[in-house]
Amino acid sequence: MGSTGLLLWLLLYVKVSDLQEEGKNAINAPMNPSTVDMHPEDTFLEENEERTMIDPNSKEDPKFKELIKVLIDWINDVLVEERIIVKHLEEDLYDGQVLQKLLEKLADRKLNVAEVTQSEIGQKQKLQTVLEAVHDLLRPHGWTIKWNVDSIHGKNLISILHLLVALAMHFQAPTRLPEHVSVQVVVVRKREGLLQTTHVTEELTTTTEMMMGRFERDAFDTLLIMRRNKLSVVQKSLITFVNKHLNKLNLEVTELETQFADGVYLVLLMGLLEDYFVPLHNFYLTPESFDQKVHNVSFAFELMQDGGLKKPKARPEDVVNLDLKSTLRVLYNLFTKYKNVE
Repeated sequence: MGSTGLLLWLLLYVKVSDLQEEGKNAINAPMNPSTVDMHPEDTFLEENEERTMIDPNSKEDPKFKELIKVLIDWINDVLVEERIIVKHLEEDLYDGQVLQKLLEKLADRKLNVAEVTQSEIGQKQKLQTVLEAVHDLLRPHGWTIKWNVDSIHGKNLISILHLLVALAMHFQAPTRLPEHVSVQVVVVRKREGLLQTTHVTEELTTTTEMMMGRFERDAFDTLLIMRRNKLSVVQKSLITFVNKHLNKLNLEVTELETQFADGVYLVLLMGLLEDYFVPLHNFYLTPESFDQKVHNVSFAFELMQDGGLKKPKARPEDVVNLDLKSTLRVLYNLFTKYKNVE
């Protein structure tokens, strides 16, 4: 046998051996995901690494298809003036460009991100900024975050749907999402060199009443909508209101965001509005730490509830962290109850 013939024989032997080994692994795999629509990259997992995908049968569920269609139509309606047309959620939303435009349009705010970025690092940086803005909106309502930068950028449809459903609910999309949509998710994990699968049920929507309940608009939300989010107009009215009372203690507010952040003025304001003296041992008159400031704001919230107000939607931490809308929401609730108090 010549050298060329020997080389061909060796290559053939190696190929046949590889095929035999693959066949052996397929037979021995305890839970071979042969029925799952696996992508080539899904087979290249590190030991104990896992990947998720939607069971093909779930993709054919009419309610699942309807949910995707409703969300796509909603996005396209919102972005019609931007001349953006979404056709496939995974392919069109993964890089953050459409999500940025969608959030900016819905929230009427501009995000500080690069308009166009091609690199993976740039796309993930944009996604990080967009998702942080989303989380700031959803966190006060107790929404469970079921997505992250990697899952969105990795075109994980389940994560993208969770995100869009939350946004649609928060901004009260003028459409009705199908109720009780759930899908079977296949979790593929590599153990001892073999791919193993498990199936879990992922709930995407519940009832409209339950989903909308956490985002029920209060008076402050309605005011912002009527004023087209012109916070400066709201601020001026609230500054006039709080100074009317704080001036009795020779205190004056010019900046709501910072001057209420340590909770001191909130506590004093509640005492003035309810006409009682707040003992100084109940709060920190000159708070120095973050925890002391949170204590003051939390104490002010307790006084508000004692005065008959509902528990504020804002968190004490948000007020301390200079979240302007949270502070304005708290003060506006005081204004609606005590606007006629002299």
